Amino acid sequence: MYRVLLTGGQGEYEEKKSRFIATVRPCGSEDEAAAFIEETKKKYWDARHNCSAYVIGGRGELTRCSDDGEPPGTAGRPMLEVLLNSGIRNAAVVVTRYFGGVKLGPGGLVRAYTQAVKEGLAACETGVMRPGAEFRLDTDYNQIGKILYLLAQRGLEPLKSEYGETVSLKVLVPAEDAEAFIREVTEATAGRAEIRKAVAYEYVQREM
Repeated sequence: MYRVLLTGGQGEYEEKKSRFIATVRPCGSEDEAAAFIEETKKKYWDARHNCSAYVIGGRGELTRCSDDGEPPGTAGRPMLEVLLNSGIRNAAVVVTRYFGGVKLGPGGLVRAYTQAVKEGLAACETGVMRPGAEFRLDTDYNQIGKILYLLAQRGLEPLKSEYGETVSLKVLVPAEDAEAFIREVTEATAGRAEIRKAVAYEYVQREM
């Protein structure tokens, strides 16, 4: 289970008249991240620095960062640490710096780049990638009310509903709740619902 970006975002931080603009975007591959970084550099071509960092893969298998001319270790690495510590994966960030005329020193740069990324992430919409199991439920009209009540109690909605001679529902359930879900449906319908596990996969649950 890991966090992902549902939407990108942009945030800004100012330190001694230097502007730090953080642009954050979901990226599913290294190629996407590289293209995003290049696009942002072209957009802010007149800035002194466009530092970057990205994390690709659900377990953070691939990470890269760049100081883009700032003193080594004062920009890219702190930015990457914010991404890693947030738990967000498949994401890239570019922090654009417009120099304000006052040198910040290594500590000031680390603080500014760190805070800029936090501001950028705060402007994004996030979700959690979770393992799930898709079930197909077939039952008669006498039992459907009990099943819908059970789904509502669990905060679930059918992915698809078909009403014919019988009722068929497709339901996505968190993987850790799958066994309990089968048991509850069986008990609620006295075994009159046919339950078939269709597929297992990851799905995104929006964070509030």
